[in-house]
Amino acid sequence: MTPHQRPAATRPKPATRSAPASSRRPIPIVALDFPRADLALAMVERLGDACNFYKVGGELFTAAGPQVVQTLRALGKDVFLDLKLHDIPNTVKGAARSAASIGAKLLTVHTTGGRDMIEAAVEGAGPTCGVLGVTILTSLDAAMLRSAWGRKSLEVYGEVLRLAGECAAVGAHGVVCSGLEAQKIGAKYGDKLKLLVPGIRPAGARTDDQKRTVTAAEAAKAGANYIVLGRMITEAKDPASELRSVMKTI
Repeated sequence: MTPHQRPAATRPKPATRSAPASSRRPIPIVALDFPRADLALAMVERLGDACNFYKVGGELFTAAGPQVVQTLRALGKDVFLDLKLHDIPNTVKGAARSAASIGAKLLTVHTTGGRDMIEAAVEGAGPTCGVLGVTILTSLDAAMLRSAWGRKSLEVYGEVLRLAGECAAVGAHGVVCSGLEAQKIGAKYGDKLKLLVPGIRPAGARTDDQKRTVTAAEAAKAGANYIVLGRMITEAKDPASELRSVMKTI
């Protein structure tokens, strides 16, 4: 169940799994990582009916503001507002409330902000906007994470599962994780947490600034509910055709 299908008055209960993770077909979300709204909307026009869900991240939201989200909603598109909020609980609660009011269907917060902050985001977002907790960025590997957190010993899987547990404890919609950890989260939490997997790359392609990447097919097999597709779609000669080709691999 996606956030926009939620009843208006109640928070949804976890759905019963009707198929194994390997047969689940994730919802594709195309990342509009552009510096201007006109460039982003031109991509939406090129994709047409091939895509109905878009990511608006820090770059585009800072440049274009809430209006770009509202414009996408007016076009009948769903919006994943990837702002990775991380602040005191009251501030995050207000920001989540605002995100829901402009039509965002998914919103990210950093799980390292703590359980109280995640819970405040869930309360602020209400029943129409699903809160996803970002576990460990896919641009980080174990060595980089140990350096950033000042730890001599650290295992990425363990940290991701621990942070996912904070989200599950307060009724968040799901988590953002790499495809390398998705299967373990699904095994532990089932449908209690929806899984959004970024860092999707074609087999053998450059990983750019990402460290923990998978293909779309690998993400689907690991149980992803949503996959975020970026430059592999938006830099293609025919983005709509490329997106359809990717989805055929799942």
